[in-house]
Amino acid sequence: MGNAFVVQYETSSEKADENQRLVEAVFAELAAKAPAGLSYASFRLADGVSFVHVGRYEGEGDSPLPALDAFKEFAAGMADRAPAGARPSGATLIGEYGFGD
Repeated sequence: MGNAFVVQYETSSEKADENQRLVEAVFAELAAKAPAGLSYASFRLADGVSFVHVGRYEGEGDSPLPALDAFKEFAAGMADRAPAGARPSGATLIGEYGFGD
């Protein structure tokens, strides 16, 4: 089933739109480069400042996300946008239905 991960964090209200723009840039680069074996989704929660990223990748080694230029830009300012930090976690996929289709 591959390697799965979940990352959760809250931004400041002033930085939430900037964070979303940076996340959208990551998805634009993913669309252009189409790394094999990666499934990835990001959510902005109803409170407007909480974000959740869920991903899964097949193969050995680490996720291909950190190698993307847009992801590097996203990660570089994370401490400023989310002062409490991100809460990354490995995850075990139990099941899915139509996710990402």
